[in-house]
Amino acid sequence: MTVGEARPTTGTGTPPDVLDGPFSTRQLLRIDEALRLADQGTGLVFSVYVGGLDEPIREHAERLHRQLADPDRSVLIAVSPNQRQLEIVTGKYARKRIPDTYTKLAALSMVASFGGGDLAGGVIQGLDQLASHAGKG
Repeated sequence: MTVGEARPTTGTGTPPDVLDGPFSTRQLLRIDEALRLADQGTGLVFSVYVGGLDEPIREHAERLHRQLADPDRSVLIAVSPNQRQLEIVTGKYARKRIPDTYTKLAALSMVASFGGGDLAGGVIQGLDQLASHAGKG
C-alpha cells in the first residue's frame, strides 16, 4: 500500500516518525485493514496509491499497476487529491472478476465521499465495493 511519501531524513540519518500524506495514523490503520480484508476475501491483490499523477493520468496509473508484484491478479486504486483525479486499474484476471461496470460504480461512490471531504472513507468504501463485486476467489 502506498499512501504518502516519506519526508526526507534530516542530517541525523534517522527516518521521520510519520508519513507526509493526507491520512492520520488511525485512517492509515483503517485503510490497511480494508486492504487486508479485500485481499483475503477475494484472493486478489488490492493496492492504493495516493499522490501526484503525471499526464496522461490513466497511463501513469497503468504504469504503477504494472510495477506491482502480480499485475494480472491486482487492483490498483490511484488517487490524486490535488489534481482531483481517480483511476482504478485491474489486471487481466482481476478484470474478469470485477468488470469495468463495477469499477465505475465503485469510482462514483468514492468520488461522492471525496467530494464530502472524506478521502480515507472513500478509499475504504471503494475497496469494500470492489471486493464485494469480486466475491470469493
